[in-house]
Amino acid sequence: MKVSVFRKEHFNAAHRLNNPEWSDAQNEAIFGKCNNANFHGHNYDLIVQVKGEIDPGTGYVYDMKVLSDLIKEYVLNKFDHKNLNLDTDEFKNLNPSAENISVVIWNILREKIDRKFELIIRLYETERNYVEYDGN
Repeated sequence: MKVSVFRKEHFNAAHRLNNPEWSDAQNEAIFGKCNNANFHGHNYDLIVQVKGEIDPGTGYVYDMKVLSDLIKEYVLNKFDHKNLNLDTDEFKNLNPSAENISVVIWNILREKIDRKFELIIRLYETERNYVEYDGN
């Protein structure tokens, strides 16, 4: 019997979607306002899903305090109130699209969470636009 637990967090970050191999015109055509040379920001909602067996001793799938602490230490402290393009190593050479941000977060947390648990990252860039990554 597998059960999923979810932790929701929030962070703010600026970014610019831009492919340096493309012309300014192509970047503008593909990314539109998201290609603003002066960057733009989002209020991201992050949902981390951990799925696994219920531990008979604790009744937990995963200790939510531990999950919260992992997210704060390794994700929020790294990305909150940052310019992802300029202030983070992860996006120096990687376009910080919501898709890429979710994969980066998954990779960070996957190193910290035992592989016996399934891990899914859902990242809301806006109320209506979100991505989900499960490692596949």
